[in-house]
Amino acid sequence: MAIQPGWLFRGLLIGCAAVISLAMLTTTNLTLTARASAASQTALLQTDDNPIESQASHYDGCPLNPEFPKKVRRWCDLIVRAAEKHDLDPDLIAALIWQESGGNPEAYSRSGAVGLMQVMPRDGVAAEFLCKNGPCFANRPTTKQLKDPEFNLEYGTRMLSRLVKQRGGLREALKAYGPMDVGYSYADKVLNIYQRYKD
Repeated sequence: MAIQPGWLFRGLLIGCAAVISLAMLTTTNLTLTARASAASQTALLQTDDNPIESQASHYDGCPLNPEFPKKVRRWCDLIVRAAEKHDLDPDLIAALIWQESGGNPEAYSRSGAVGLMQVMPRDGVAAEFLCKNGPCFANRPTTKQLKDPEFNLEYGTRMLSRLVKQRGGLREALKAYGPMDVGYSYADKVLNIYQRYKD
């Protein structure tokens, strides 16, 4: 029986298709295997008890909770220095900054508070606040001074530390630090952030 030329051509096509299919399956299988391996390595790094992860969390040497947003963690050195100087937890100062300014050193509130820790200056809109004996913030730094992140952090942390000593507790101190007309809601917001990142 003679093989017809058409059958030979069809046989070659089928053979080539089989080889191509096999090559595609092998490539796909290798890709899936590589992806699975990468995923398992990533999962391994993300476990809480993995020493590599705990080292990676503090790769930058910052003792703040690594879950704080980068906008806050970028001020780590200044936060830690001011907090340690005034005997406060750096994570507390980071929580206050997150609540007050979101880590923005240029933050300026409607009431005139300035910078990372939203300190009221003696000038600008804040100068219009009057107390019994005159302007409420007459002894405060200027807006220009408070726009300097290092100065702002030092001043705000010192102020909070004094309030803790005067008021006898953190919640009372935060109530005094925050807006006058909101009761404990400001203090509780900061404490909630602090607890969330402290745990």
